[in-house]
Amino acid sequence: MEILNSKIFGEDQSGTPLLVFHGLFGMLDNWGSFGKDLGEFLPVHLIDLRNHGRSFHSEEMSHDDLADDIARYMDHYGIQKAHVLGHSLGGKAVMQFAIKYPERVEKLIVVDISPKAYPPHHQGIIKALETVDFNTVGSRNEVEAVLNQYIPERSTVQFLTKNLYWDDNKKLNWRFNLKTLSEKYNEFVSNAIKFGVFEGEALFIAGAKSNYILPQDEYGIKQQFPKAKIVTVKNAGHWVQAENPVDFAIVVKEFLNIG
Repeated sequence: MEILNSKIFGEDQSGTPLLVFHGLFGMLDNWGSFGKDLGEFLPVHLIDLRNHGRSFHSEEMSHDDLADDIARYMDHYGIQKAHVLGHSLGGKAVMQFAIKYPERVEKLIVVDISPKAYPPHHQGIIKALETVDFNTVGSRNEVEAVLNQYIPERSTVQFLTKNLYWDDNKKLNWRFNLKTLSEKYNEFVSNAIKFGVFEGEALFIAGAKSNYILPQDEYGIKQQFPKAKIVTVKNAGHWVQAENPVDFAIVVKEFLNIG
């Protein structure tokens, strides 16, 4: 049985731990400064989702799989109940987890995603990633040059190339499992969270410049998360925690009654 890879801050703090999950093509390192900051107040586990970062690779990638991974992770670390926070794909994972294992969630924080099905919208990125031929590129700059041909946003290219590493064959490679993420894409992006209701406290954080949580999504969110509070962080797009880290941390700390 494989356990998700993580980095823990504030291990010596008492209080309910906070488990943090990144988005598609991300990894726990994206959350380093946030983890360090909140680790001053409570234990914070930054966690790589399956098929991402240094976590195990698998051919399965449904919301249920992701939710069960969280339960196994908590069992492994002897955590009965936790606050769970997820961004984008990680948000889908924690929503499914809260519905499937409500007794294990103290407070739920979902960042810039709603429970609904989204139309496929990463085809350009997947195509760009698949175009990189690691038999012919020998440096990060060369990988960036390939991605730049398909992806106009410099910040997205930098975000993706954080996943590069030198494998055992001394070749560059992606840390994420591109094959499964591409094959199972519709299963975890174009599928809504299974219907169910989480009665606990929930916070949905939207980026003001993002269109992932729209005003009309509030009804669907409240159907499954009746106690949900929706807060919009200004000057931030989809990567809320990276684009406005100060306001983002304030909103989270307030909800968790810390700091």
